[in-house]
Amino acid sequence: MAQRPRVDVNQQTVADMKAARSQTSISVQTVRNYLYGGQQVWDMRECLEKILVQEPLFDKQHRDFLGRTDQYIRAAAIINRLDELRRMHSWSEEEYSTASSLLSEVMSITLHDAAFQPVFLGQGSPALMEKYWELVYEKGIQGYAGFRSVLPELCSLGSFRCYLQTELGHGTNVARLETTSTYIPETQEFEINSPSLTSTKWWIGALGKSATHGVVQAKLILPDGKDMGPHLFFVQLRSLEDHRPLQGITVGDIGPKASGGMAAQDQGFARFDHVRIPRTNMFSKFAEVTTEGSYIQPPHAKLSYGGMMYIRATMIPSSGWTIAKAATIAIRYTTVRRQGEPDAKGLERQVLTYPSTYYRLLPILSRAFVFIELGRYTIKALTQMQQRLANRDTSLLPEMHALLCGLKVFVTTHGIVDIETARRSMGGHGFSAFAGLGRLYIDYLPSATFEGDNFVLDGQVVRAATKLCKAVLSSKLSVVELPLPSAYLRLLSATSEAPPQVTASTWHDVHSIVLLLEWRAALMVKNFTQTPADGDVDASVNQRLAKAVTEAFVAAQVGEMISNLATLPSEDAKAVGCLYRLYLLTSAESALVDLLSVGLIRHTGAGDPTQDLRLAIKTLCVEVLPNVIGLTDAFGFSDWSLDSALGVFDGRVYETLWKRAQMEPMNKDEVTPAYAPYIRPMLQRGQAAAQQKMKLKSRL
Repeated sequence: MAQRPRVDVNQQTVADMKAARSQTSISVQTVRNYLYGGQQVWDMRECLEKILVQEPLFDKQHRDFLGRTDQYIRAAAIINRLDELRRMHSWSEEEYSTASSLLSEVMSITLHDAAFQPVFLGQGSPALMEKYWELVYEKGIQGYAGFRSVLPELCSLGSFRCYLQTELGHGTNVARLETTSTYIPETQEFEINSPSLTSTKWWIGALGKSATHGVVQAKLILPDGKDMGPHLFFVQLRSLEDHRPLQGITVGDIGPKASGGMAAQDQGFARFDHVRIPRTNMFSKFAEVTTEGSYIQPPHAKLSYGGMMYIRATMIPSSGWTIAKAATIAIRYTTVRRQGEPDAKGLERQVLTYPSTYYRLLPILSRAFVFIELGRYTIKALTQMQQRLANRDTSLLPEMHALLCGLKVFVTTHGIVDIETARRSMGGHGFSAFAGLGRLYIDYLPSATFEGDNFVLDGQVVRAATKLCKAVLSSKLSVVELPLPSAYLRLLSATSEAPPQVTASTWHDVHSIVLLLEWRAALMVKNFTQTPADGDVDASVNQRLAKAVTEAFVAAQVGEMISNLATLPSEDAKAVGCLYRLYLLTSAESALVDLLSVGLIRHTGAGDPTQDLRLAIKTLCVEVLPNVIGLTDAFGFSDWSLDSALGVFDGRVYETLWKRAQMEPMNKDEVTPAYAPYIRPMLQRGQAAAQQKMKLKSRL
């Protein structure tokens, strides 16, 4: 056996990273500006990070050693310092939001801007805005709104307010919430009350210890006892003098979350014992109660959806950037990690070059690019809808609601799986907290249930799709009138484009892949719509249909993204285009069961009709590999922002991991304090017992 060359592994990791960067053919700066939306946005981000990294309080390297209480206190200190910096540097709202996202910290304050401020702006009456907006904007009060929690990437800092929707007994089913708000015309007040244990507000971010005010969702009860359903009310929770809970309000923290996730955030509970608030504290921009107790209906039942839609829309680019962090860390580490069989130079092979590794990681990278770009579309579309809502035009509301439900499920489901897949690709070291992916995963995991449980939202997507499908099939709706997210239903028209005949060349043609995914959605929705009312359907039908419908829309958007790449230089467009095509191919691969089920791919007996697709994926992965470090560098993450020993820019992963391990507080004592009271007695008993047995044996 040939002797393998001796190498300094630490120097080799540096050399491997430099070699990987030298292979890239793209302009990292150009692709970075494409992801961020321009050089000006990047310059602002870079300028802000230079300020933040100078702050000792914002150092991330010791946070893994802190207990929950210390993490909460640290987060409060960070919130305070960030607000000081905002005022010191006169940051704009955009700069403040960017600085907050750069910190990548889970903090109670995040709910203020993500849920509380949008609700105030979208639904607050002129009187409520006049009285409280400046306090809200300047963080003079700190509030909550009833959503469970929000990722730090979604929002900037704000005062401590929260949004109280979820209860101990009900979450997604808002119609069954139990908290009541009864109007008392004699005093022109509402009385907020928690009538049962299960009506306790629960899971409310920032409520446990931070929030001074909250947006409480409660059933509006008129003087005649009529229940008008859930409405929003502005309630002070704690004193602005000493922060103690006000009379009649019981608040606290619900305790640690699974696996220590979101440790610094104080998700809380609240109970109200006949708490009175002024009539003007009802969020009454669209619906209100008169002084006499009459109810004024809103012009549209769903005008109040704007706040929740905003949060769901921001979750799309947020998921892209979160996945981007996971991809960057895993790809950098597997680039310099060598294991197993020798390569052409006699060195152990780079882990990323194994098909089993790049097949897992490169599709994750492609989804990061797609979701970041897709987020721009959804934010723009939502802004247009909200402008119409301001003029009481609700025409875009149903379709936008269904689209954001589907996209929220789609991106969070992928995000959770992708982060864990990236972690596992790194082998045993991926389980270290210093790798950074464990923290990223556990803090992102709740996204599957907050802002609407994913399985419940699937049903809303399907209901909207079947409604439109019935209209198209009955000719009550012309296909030219279909909203963009439902454009796939045009294929049900007699004059529509025929499904592509699947051959090996199909997988090299963007239009054919997009069309195939659209046909899949159209046929699945049609088949479901035509199922008799008494017909039986499988238990997973909502999940499969919602996924197909959402993937059809996203695929069409990716087709547009590829067409728009002409604005980039050729090498950059080619590299990014490869990622977008990889996204489409892996989407088709995950849809194979459906494609076969509805007859879009047929087995003719002449071999495996899916093999060409899988080979096309492999070919494209190999094409992407030389640019993969350049593409991850384009995300612009510094070592400070990534906070990963295994994702460091220069490739010195082992040295960095060693240094981080030396920070472990347990290593300060050469002999652990547990030795004398616990370990030594056990050892002594064992040694004595062993000696006794040896003596007995010697006598035999």
